[in-house]
Amino acid sequence: MMSKSPVWHPFTQHAVQPEAIPIARGEGAWLEAADGRRIFDAISSWWVITHGHRHPPIVQAIKAQADKLDQVIFAGFTHEPAEQLARRLVAITPPELEYVFFSDSGSTSVEVALKMALGFWRHRGEHRARILALQGAYHGDTIGGMSVGERGVFNAPYDPLLFAVDRIPFPERGREQVTFDALDAACTAGGVAALIVEPLILGAGGMLIYPPAVLAEMKRICERHDVLFIADEVMTGWGRTGTRFACEQAGIAPDIACYSKGLTGGSLPLAVTLCRGDIFDAHYSPDRTRTFFHSSSYTANPIACAAALANLEVWDNEPVMQRIDALAALQTRKLDRFRTDGRFENVRQLGTIAALDVVAGDAGYMANIGPSLHEAFRARNLLVRPLGNTIYLMPPYCSTEADLDLVYDAIDGIVAGLA
Repeated sequence: MMSKSPVWHPFTQHAVQPEAIPIARGEGAWLEAADGRRIFDAISSWWVITHGHRHPPIVQAIKAQADKLDQVIFAGFTHEPAEQLARRLVAITPPELEYVFFSDSGSTSVEVALKMALGFWRHRGEHRARILALQGAYHGDTIGGMSVGERGVFNAPYDPLLFAVDRIPFPERGREQVTFDALDAACTAGGVAALIVEPLILGAGGMLIYPPAVLAEMKRICERHDVLFIADEVMTGWGRTGTRFACEQAGIAPDIACYSKGLTGGSLPLAVTLCRGDIFDAHYSPDRTRTFFHSSSYTANPIACAAALANLEVWDNEPVMQRIDALAALQTRKLDRFRTDGRFENVRQLGTIAALDVVAGDAGYMANIGPSLHEAFRARNLLVRPLGNTIYLMPPYCSTEADLDLVYDAIDGIVAGLA
Protein backbone atom coordinates (compact mmCIF):
# COMPACT_ATOMS: atom_id res chain seq x y z
CA MET A 1 0.00 0.00 0.00
CA MET A 2 1.36 3.38 -1.00
CA SER A 3 2.14 5.87 1.74
CA LYS A 4 0.49 9.26 1.77
CA SER A 5 1.81 11.45 -1.05
CA PRO A 6 4.01 14.40 -0.07
CA VAL A 7 2.86 16.32 -3.17
CA TRP A 8 1.01 19.62 -2.66
CA HIS A 9 -1.20 20.08 -5.74
CA PRO A 10 -2.15 23.44 -7.31
CA PHE A 11 -5.60 24.95 -6.80
CA THR A 12 -6.44 21.94 -4.64
CA GLN A 13 -8.05 21.91 -1.21
CA HIS A 14 -6.63 18.63 0.02
CA ALA A 15 -8.99 18.57 3.03
CA VAL A 16 -12.07 18.06 0.87
CA GLN A 17 -10.97 16.91 -2.58
CA PRO A 18 -10.38 13.25 -3.42
CA GLU A 19 -6.95 11.82 -4.02
CA ALA A 20 -5.27 12.76 -7.29
CA ILE A 21 -5.71 10.30 -10.15
CA PRO A 22 -2.36 8.80 -11.25
CA ILE A 23 -2.01 9.27 -15.02
CA ALA A 24 0.24 6.87 -16.91
CA ARG A 25 0.08 8.12 -20.49
CA GLY A 26 -1.74 10.34 -22.92
CA GLU A 27 -2.60 10.17 -26.59
CA GLY A 28 -4.70 12.50 -28.70
CA ALA A 29 -7.58 13.90 -26.66
CA TRP A 30 -7.40 11.14 -24.06
CA LEU A 31 -5.46 10.34 -20.89
CA GLU A 32 -4.95 6.87 -19.46
CA ALA A 33 -4.90 6.36 -15.71
CA ALA A 34 -2.53 3.95 -14.01
CA ASP A 35 -5.44 1.54 -13.48
CA GLY A 36 -6.25 1.57 -17.21
CA ARG A 37 -9.20 3.95 -17.18
CA ARG A 38 -9.42 6.30 -20.17
CA ILE A 39 -10.26 9.93 -19.39
CA PHE A 40 -11.35 12.48 -22.00
CA ASP A 41 -9.31 15.67 -21.56
CA ALA A 42 -12.12 18.17 -22.13
CA ILE A 43 -10.09 21.17 -20.94
CA SER A 44 -6.79 20.37 -22.67
CA SER A 45 -5.05 19.82 -19.33
CA TRP A 46 -5.51 23.43 -18.21
CA TRP A 47 -5.75 24.87 -21.71
CA VAL A 48 -2.31 23.83 -22.97
CA ILE A 49 -2.83 20.83 -25.27
CA THR A 50 -3.74 21.93 -28.78
CA HIS A 51 -3.17 19.18 -31.36
CA GLY A 52 -3.46 16.36 -28.83
CA HIS A 53 -1.26 14.64 -26.27
CA ARG A 54 2.08 13.38 -27.61
CA HIS A 55 1.54 14.79 -31.10
CA PRO A 56 4.19 12.85 -33.05
CA PRO A 57 6.08 15.72 -34.79
CA ILE A 58 6.49 17.54 -31.48
CA VAL A 59 7.59 14.39 -29.66
CA GLN A 60 10.17 13.69 -32.35
CA ALA A 61 11.55 17.24 -32.15
CA ILE A 62 11.92 16.94 -28.38
CA LYS A 63 13.81 13.65 -28.72
CA ALA A 64 16.10 15.02 -31.40
CA GLN A 65 16.97 18.17 -29.47
CA ALA A 66 17.59 16.23 -26.25
CA ASP A 67 20.31 14.34 -28.09
CA LYS A 68 22.09 17.61 -29.00
CA LEU A 69 21.73 20.24 -26.27
CA ASP A 70 19.64 20.10 -23.13
CA GLN A 71 20.30 23.45 -21.45
CA VAL A 72 22.61 26.46 -21.60
CA ILE A 73 22.61 29.80 -19.80
CA PHE A 74 20.86 32.36 -21.99
CA ALA A 75 22.75 35.41 -20.73
CA GLY A 76 25.69 35.89 -23.07
CA PHE A 77 24.91 32.69 -24.99
CA THR A 78 22.30 31.69 -27.54
CA HIS A 79 21.33 28.64 -29.58
CA GLU A 80 19.67 27.84 -32.87
CA PRO A 81 16.24 26.70 -31.57
CA ALA A 82 15.76 30.02 -29.75
CA GLU A 83 17.02 32.10 -32.68
CA GLN A 84 14.80 30.27 -35.16
CA LEU A 85 11.77 30.40 -32.88
CA ALA A 86 12.14 34.14 -32.25
CA ARG A 87 12.35 34.84 -35.99
CA ARG A 88 9.32 32.67 -36.69
CA LEU A 89 7.28 34.36 -33.96
CA VAL A 90 8.17 37.83 -35.23
CA ALA A 91 7.12 36.70 -38.72
CA ILE A 92 3.63 35.46 -37.70
CA THR A 93 2.72 38.23 -35.26
CA PRO A 94 2.02 41.90 -36.09
CA PRO A 95 5.02 43.71 -37.62
CA GLU A 96 5.05 46.16 -34.72
CA LEU A 97 6.25 43.33 -32.45
CA GLU A 98 9.97 43.14 -33.14
CA TYR A 99 11.59 41.56 -30.08
CA VAL A 100 11.03 38.30 -28.19
CA PHE A 101 11.82 37.74 -24.52
CA PHE A 102 11.68 34.12 -23.36
CA SER A 103 10.35 32.88 -20.03
CA ASP A 104 8.85 29.73 -18.55
CA SER A 105 5.13 30.25 -17.91
CA GLY A 106 2.17 32.45 -18.68
CA SER A 107 2.40 34.14 -15.29
CA THR A 108 6.04 34.96 -15.87
CA SER A 109 5.36 36.31 -19.34
CA VAL A 110 2.95 38.77 -17.72
CA GLU A 111 5.58 39.77 -15.15
CA VAL A 112 7.96 40.44 -18.03
CA ALA A 113 5.35 42.53 -19.85
CA LEU A 114 4.66 44.69 -16.80
CA LYS A 115 8.38 45.22 -16.17
CA MET A 116 8.94 46.10 -19.84
CA ALA A 117 6.18 48.73 -19.64
CA LEU A 118 7.45 50.31 -16.43
CA GLY A 119 11.06 50.25 -17.61
CA PHE A 120 10.09 51.83 -20.93
CA TRP A 121 8.62 54.93 -19.32
CA ARG A 122 11.31 55.22 -16.67
CA HIS A 123 14.13 55.07 -19.20
CA ARG A 124 12.37 57.68 -21.32
CA GLY A 125 12.32 59.99 -18.34
CA GLU A 126 8.52 59.97 -17.92
CA HIS A 127 6.90 59.20 -14.58
CA ARG A 128 4.25 56.66 -15.53
CA ALA A 129 3.69 53.89 -13.03
CA ARG A 130 -0.08 53.26 -13.03
CA ILE A 131 -1.32 49.98 -14.48
CA LEU A 132 -4.91 49.52 -15.66
CA ALA A 133 -6.70 46.15 -15.83
CA LEU A 134 -10.21 44.85 -16.43
CA GLN A 135 -12.41 43.89 -13.51
CA GLY A 136 -12.70 40.13 -13.19
CA ALA A 137 -9.37 39.52 -14.92
CA TYR A 138 -6.92 36.74 -14.15
CA HIS A 139 -3.29 37.09 -15.23
CA GLY A 140 -1.50 34.43 -13.20
CA ASP A 141 -0.26 33.69 -9.71
CA THR A 142 3.05 35.53 -9.47
CA ILE A 143 3.09 38.86 -7.63
CA GLY A 144 2.59 41.08 -10.67
CA GLY A 145 0.07 38.67 -12.19
CA MET A 146 -1.96 38.62 -8.99
CA SER A 147 -1.74 42.40 -8.70
CA VAL A 148 -3.31 42.99 -12.11
CA GLY A 149 -5.83 40.18 -11.58
CA GLU A 150 -9.13 40.56 -9.77
CA ARG A 151 -8.74 40.80 -6.01
CA GLY A 152 -10.59 38.11 -4.09
CA VAL A 153 -10.34 34.50 -3.02
CA PHE A 154 -7.37 33.80 -5.34
CA ASN A 155 -5.08 36.32 -3.72
CA ALA A 156 -6.57 37.71 -0.47
CA PRO A 157 -3.90 36.15 1.81
CA TYR A 158 -1.17 37.79 -0.24
CA ASP A 159 -2.60 41.29 -0.35
CA PRO A 160 0.38 42.83 1.52
CA LEU A 161 2.59 41.85 -1.43
CA LEU A 162 0.41 43.32 -4.19
CA PHE A 163 0.64 46.73 -5.81
CA ALA A 164 -2.30 49.01 -6.51
CA VAL A 165 -4.01 48.73 -9.89
CA ASP A 166 -6.83 50.82 -11.36
CA ARG A 167 -9.78 48.66 -12.47
CA ILE A 168 -11.78 49.25 -15.61
CA PRO A 169 -15.33 47.79 -15.66
CA PHE A 170 -15.73 44.64 -17.72
CA PRO A 171 -17.49 45.53 -21.01
CA GLU A 172 -20.85 43.92 -20.39
CA ARG A 173 -23.15 43.69 -23.37
CA GLY A 174 -25.07 46.93 -23.74
CA ARG A 175 -22.80 48.73 -21.27
CA GLU A 176 -19.62 48.90 -23.32
CA GLN A 177 -19.61 52.69 -23.19
CA VAL A 178 -19.17 52.51 -19.42
CA THR A 179 -15.91 50.66 -20.03
CA PHE A 180 -14.76 53.13 -22.68
CA ASP A 181 -15.56 56.15 -20.52
CA ALA A 182 -13.78 54.67 -17.50
CA LEU A 183 -10.71 53.80 -19.57
CA ASP A 184 -10.62 57.26 -21.15
CA ALA A 185 -10.98 58.95 -17.76
CA ALA A 186 -8.24 56.84 -16.20
CA CYS A 187 -5.87 57.63 -19.07
CA THR A 188 -6.75 61.32 -18.99
CA ALA A 189 -5.86 61.48 -15.29
CA GLY A 190 -2.27 60.81 -16.32
CA GLY A 191 0.58 58.65 -15.14
CA VAL A 192 -0.69 55.49 -16.84
CA ALA A 193 2.00 53.12 -18.09
CA ALA A 194 -0.17 50.38 -19.60
CA LEU A 195 -3.50 48.64 -19.86
CA ILE A 196 -3.42 44.83 -19.70
CA VAL A 197 -6.31 42.76 -21.04
CA GLU A 198 -7.24 39.19 -21.90
CA PRO A 199 -8.42 39.67 -25.50
CA LEU A 200 -12.07 38.72 -26.18
CA ILE A 201 -12.54 36.42 -23.17
CA LEU A 202 -11.72 36.35 -19.47
CA GLY A 203 -10.44 32.87 -18.60
CA ALA A 204 -10.43 31.98 -14.92
CA GLY A 205 -12.66 35.00 -14.32
CA GLY A 206 -15.60 32.99 -15.62
CA MET A 207 -15.13 32.61 -19.39
CA LEU A 208 -16.78 35.99 -19.95
CA ILE A 209 -16.80 37.03 -23.61
CA TYR A 210 -16.77 40.46 -25.24
CA PRO A 211 -16.72 41.33 -28.97
CA PRO A 212 -13.73 42.29 -31.13
CA ALA A 213 -15.07 45.82 -31.67
CA VAL A 214 -14.75 46.46 -27.93
CA LEU A 215 -11.15 45.24 -27.93
CA ALA A 216 -10.39 47.51 -30.88
CA GLU A 217 -11.92 50.53 -29.17
CA MET A 218 -9.92 49.94 -25.98
CA LYS A 219 -6.78 49.86 -28.11
CA ARG A 220 -7.78 53.12 -29.83
CA ILE A 221 -8.29 54.84 -26.47
CA CYS A 222 -4.85 53.69 -25.33
CA GLU A 223 -3.29 54.97 -28.55
CA ARG A 224 -4.96 58.34 -28.13
CA HIS A 225 -3.37 58.70 -24.70
CA ASP A 226 -0.04 57.08 -25.62
CA VAL A 227 -0.67 54.26 -23.13
CA LEU A 228 0.92 50.87 -23.78
CA PHE A 229 -1.54 48.09 -24.61
CA ILE A 230 -0.60 44.64 -23.24
CA ALA A 231 -2.44 41.64 -24.68
CA ASP A 232 -2.33 38.62 -22.38
CA GLU A 233 -2.83 35.89 -24.99
CA VAL A 234 -1.54 33.13 -22.74
CA MET A 235 -4.87 31.30 -23.00
CA THR A 236 -6.42 32.96 -26.05
CA GLY A 237 -3.50 32.31 -28.39
CA TRP A 238 -2.89 29.35 -30.68
CA GLY A 239 -6.41 29.00 -32.03
CA ARG A 240 -8.62 28.83 -28.96
CA THR A 241 -10.78 31.78 -30.00
CA GLY A 242 -11.06 30.70 -33.66
CA THR A 243 -8.01 32.55 -34.98
CA ARG A 244 -4.35 31.92 -34.22
CA PHE A 245 -4.32 34.95 -31.93
CA ALA A 246 -7.41 36.67 -30.52
CA CYS A 247 -6.17 40.17 -31.40
CA GLU A 248 -6.46 39.25 -35.10
CA GLN A 249 -10.24 39.39 -34.83
CA ALA A 250 -10.09 43.03 -33.73
CA GLY A 251 -7.48 43.95 -36.32
CA ILE A 252 -5.15 45.37 -33.68
CA ALA A 253 -1.46 45.08 -32.88
CA PRO A 254 -0.66 45.09 -29.16
CA ASP A 255 2.38 47.00 -27.98
CA ILE A 256 3.33 44.03 -25.82
CA ALA A 257 1.96 40.50 -26.17
CA CYS A 258 2.23 37.43 -23.92
CA TYR A 259 2.03 33.91 -25.34
CA SER A 260 2.40 30.54 -23.61
CA LYS A 261 0.29 27.38 -23.05
CA GLY A 262 -0.21 26.22 -26.67
CA LEU A 263 3.14 27.66 -27.76
CA THR A 264 4.68 24.18 -27.56
CA GLY A 265 1.43 22.43 -28.37
CA GLY A 266 1.20 21.86 -24.62
CA SER A 267 4.18 19.53 -24.47
CA LEU A 268 6.66 21.58 -22.42
CA PRO A 269 6.58 24.82 -20.40
CA LEU A 270 7.64 27.85 -22.41
CA ALA A 271 6.46 31.43 -22.72
CA VAL A 272 7.37 34.53 -24.70
CA THR A 273 6.71 38.23 -24.36
CA LEU A 274 6.91 40.18 -27.61
CA CYS A 275 7.27 43.94 -27.74
CA ARG A 276 7.67 46.96 -30.00
CA GLY A 277 11.13 47.98 -31.08
CA ASP A 278 11.07 51.24 -29.15
CA ILE A 279 10.46 49.35 -25.90
CA PHE A 280 13.66 47.39 -26.51
CA ASP A 281 15.42 50.60 -27.55
CA ALA A 282 14.49 52.31 -24.28
CA HIS A 283 16.54 49.67 -22.47
CA TYR A 284 19.43 49.75 -24.99
CA SER A 285 22.18 51.94 -23.59
CA PRO A 286 25.85 52.08 -22.53
CA ASP A 287 24.36 52.82 -19.11
CA ARG A 288 24.21 49.35 -17.57
CA THR A 289 21.57 50.44 -15.05
CA ARG A 290 19.11 50.43 -17.96
CA THR A 291 19.54 46.69 -18.46
CA PHE A 292 16.31 44.70 -18.46
CA PHE A 293 16.84 42.88 -15.20
CA HIS A 294 14.80 39.73 -15.61
CA SER A 295 15.67 36.10 -16.07
CA SER A 296 15.06 32.56 -14.97
CA SER A 297 17.54 29.71 -14.93
CA TYR A 298 15.76 27.97 -17.80
CA THR A 299 15.17 30.96 -20.06
CA ALA A 300 14.76 29.73 -23.66
CA ASN A 301 15.44 26.10 -22.79
CA PRO A 302 16.59 24.49 -26.06
CA ILE A 303 14.32 21.44 -25.78
CA ALA A 304 11.27 23.60 -25.11
CA CYS A 305 12.19 25.88 -28.01
CA ALA A 306 12.53 22.85 -30.28
CA ALA A 307 9.04 21.75 -29.24
CA ALA A 308 7.68 25.21 -30.06
CA LEU A 309 9.36 25.18 -33.46
CA ALA A 310 7.79 21.79 -34.15
CA ASN A 311 4.44 23.23 -33.14
CA LEU A 312 4.84 26.02 -35.69
CA GLU A 313 5.67 23.40 -38.30
CA VAL A 314 2.46 21.59 -37.42
CA TRP A 315 0.56 24.82 -38.01
CA ASP A 316 2.29 25.15 -41.39
CA ASN A 317 1.98 21.55 -42.54
CA GLU A 318 -1.25 20.24 -41.06
CA PRO A 319 -4.84 21.52 -41.49
CA VAL A 320 -4.93 23.08 -38.03
CA MET A 321 -7.36 25.87 -38.87
CA GLN A 322 -9.74 23.40 -40.52
CA ARG A 323 -9.67 21.33 -37.33
CA ILE A 324 -10.34 24.43 -35.26
CA ASP A 325 -13.25 25.47 -37.50
CA ALA A 326 -14.71 21.96 -37.37
CA LEU A 327 -14.40 21.79 -33.57
CA ALA A 328 -15.97 25.24 -33.20
CA ALA A 329 -18.90 24.16 -35.40
CA LEU A 330 -19.35 21.03 -33.29
CA GLN A 331 -19.36 23.09 -30.11
CA THR A 332 -22.05 25.35 -31.56
CA ARG A 333 -24.29 22.41 -32.41
CA LYS A 334 -23.78 20.64 -29.11
CA LEU A 335 -24.52 23.78 -27.09
CA ASP A 336 -27.85 24.29 -28.86
CA ARG A 337 -29.62 21.76 -26.62
CA PHE A 338 -29.01 24.00 -23.60
CA ARG A 339 -29.84 27.45 -25.02
CA THR A 340 -33.49 27.30 -23.94
CA ASP A 341 -32.95 24.97 -20.99
CA GLY A 342 -33.98 26.73 -17.78
CA ARG A 343 -31.34 24.89 -15.76
CA PHE A 344 -28.66 26.94 -17.52
CA GLU A 345 -28.01 30.55 -18.38
CA ASN A 346 -25.53 32.61 -20.38
CA VAL A 347 -24.80 29.80 -22.85
CA ARG A 348 -21.84 31.13 -24.82
CA GLN A 349 -19.05 30.24 -27.19
CA LEU A 350 -15.91 31.74 -28.65
CA GLY A 351 -14.10 29.64 -31.22
CA THR A 352 -13.37 26.25 -29.66
CA ILE A 353 -14.34 27.44 -26.15
CA ALA A 354 -17.84 26.69 -24.88
CA ALA A 355 -19.30 27.73 -21.53
CA LEU A 356 -22.60 27.84 -19.69
CA ASP A 357 -23.66 28.66 -16.15
CA VAL A 358 -25.67 26.28 -14.00
CA VAL A 359 -28.56 28.07 -12.31
CA ALA A 360 -27.80 27.41 -8.66
CA GLY A 361 -28.25 29.01 -5.27
CA ASP A 362 -25.01 30.95 -5.62
CA ALA A 363 -22.62 31.85 -8.42
CA GLY A 364 -18.98 32.55 -9.01
CA TYR A 365 -15.77 30.62 -8.48
CA MET A 366 -16.65 29.58 -4.91
CA ALA A 367 -20.22 28.51 -5.72
CA ASN A 368 -21.19 25.51 -3.59
CA ILE A 369 -22.16 23.44 -6.62
CA GLY A 370 -18.62 23.56 -8.04
CA PRO A 371 -17.04 20.64 -6.13
CA SER A 372 -20.09 18.44 -6.80
CA LEU A 373 -19.90 19.14 -10.50
CA HIS A 374 -16.18 18.44 -10.57
CA GLU A 375 -16.54 15.11 -8.78
CA ALA A 376 -19.48 14.06 -10.97
CA PHE A 377 -17.47 14.63 -14.15
CA ARG A 378 -14.53 12.81 -12.63
CA ALA A 379 -16.73 9.81 -11.84
CA ARG A 380 -17.62 9.66 -15.55
CA ASN A 381 -13.95 9.72 -16.59
CA LEU A 382 -14.17 13.24 -17.94
CA LEU A 383 -11.56 15.89 -17.14
CA VAL A 384 -13.73 18.96 -16.59
CA ARG A 385 -12.95 21.56 -13.89
CA PRO A 386 -15.94 23.92 -13.53
CA LEU A 387 -15.25 27.48 -12.40
CA GLY A 388 -17.81 27.38 -9.60
CA ASN A 389 -21.19 27.13 -11.32
CA THR A 390 -19.63 27.80 -14.75
CA ILE A 391 -19.04 24.68 -16.82
CA TYR A 392 -16.65 25.25 -19.68
CA LEU A 393 -15.09 23.04 -22.34
CA MET A 394 -11.82 23.71 -24.13
CA PRO A 395 -10.90 20.40 -25.77
CA PRO A 396 -7.91 19.59 -27.99
CA TYR A 397 -8.44 20.23 -31.69
CA CYS A 398 -8.35 16.49 -32.46
CA SER A 399 -11.51 15.86 -30.40
CA THR A 400 -14.26 14.03 -32.24
CA GLU A 401 -18.02 14.42 -32.19
CA ALA A 402 -18.26 11.20 -30.18
CA ASP A 403 -15.86 12.67 -27.61
CA LEU A 404 -17.98 15.79 -27.27
CA ASP A 405 -21.19 13.77 -27.02
CA LEU A 406 -19.78 12.13 -23.89
CA VAL A 407 -19.29 15.52 -22.25
CA TYR A 408 -22.53 17.16 -23.33
CA ASP A 409 -24.57 14.12 -22.31
CA ALA A 410 -22.75 14.21 -18.98
CA ILE A 411 -23.58 17.89 -18.47
CA ASP A 412 -27.25 17.11 -19.03
CA GLY A 413 -27.27 14.07 -16.75
CA ILE A 414 -25.12 15.51 -13.98
CA VAL A 415 -27.12 18.70 -13.58
CA ALA A 416 -30.36 16.70 -13.68
CA GLY A 417 -28.99 14.48 -10.90
CA LEU A 418 -28.02 17.47 -8.75
CA ALA A 419 -31.37 19.18 -9.08
